Amino acid sequence: MSAPARDTAPNGAAVRLHDVRIIYGGDPVAEVDLSIESGEIVVLLGPSGCGKSTLLRALSGLITPAEGTAMVDGRVVGSGAEQCAMVFQEDALLPWRTAIKNIEFALKLRGVPRHRRRAEALDLLDQVGLNGYGDHLPIALSGGMRQRVQLARTLATQPRVLLMDEPFGALDAQTRADMQRLLIAVWQSRRTTIVFVTHDVDEALLLADRIVLLSARPARIQRLVTVSEPRAPGARFEPEFARLRYEILAALGETADSVGEFADMIEN
Repeated sequence: MSAPARDTAPNGAAVRLHDVRIIYGGDPVAEVDLSIESGEIVVLLGPSGCGKSTLLRALSGLITPAEGTAMVDGRVVGSGAEQCAMVFQEDALLPWRTAIKNIEFALKLRGVPRHRRRAEALDLLDQVGLNGYGDHLPIALSGGMRQRVQLARTLATQPRVLLMDEPFGALDAQTRADMQRLLIAVWQSRRTTIVFVTHDVDEALLLADRIVLLSARPARIQRLVTVSEPRAPGARFEPEFARLRYEILAALGETADSVGEFADMIEN
């Protein structure tokens, strides 16, 4: 299988968690040392409650590590120059603003002049496939459409690092697949660095350059998995996909039945 062409130069920032130790309520939550290259998509995968989301919050500046340093392009997070943006599972749109006005609000915060906001917002809506829905309030949109608006609003801030905390976890299977394809298309055009949290092994394999397998709390890096041909069309139907899926499930301690099922796929 062949991976999609990478014509766009990386626009993202390099990310570093340098000997980071996070403590909550006196107990260690995460102890991680990790480097992420500019323009890379790295997926954090691990048991529920292991500290994946906590690591994203350290990168966003929402929490401060007890030890170590979170850095973006060599600058300590919190300096105001890191240009990170968070995308959550809940869309967090302003319910009293239409889709386009939610995006225009983000453009305003970025300092875009009023006379340019509407055109930029319309362009962002077009990029996420929502032409004609700008005047809809969030309540009138489906879950997948709201996530598209949230993604457009986030892109309006021109982040160099996109931190995504299970953004598609509440969506149905078809909508989730659509959003995965949209995210790949957006990444291919912008090459923003993405740190993505999920519980879904298939999603991790479909999106990632590398997958970070984390242990139970306190989160430590158990293994780094490199996807040899990331985001290749039809990847899920290739033997390599099944092999990596099997290895990841085994590393995460999945049941013998679920691991055996994919061992059979590899053999056959």
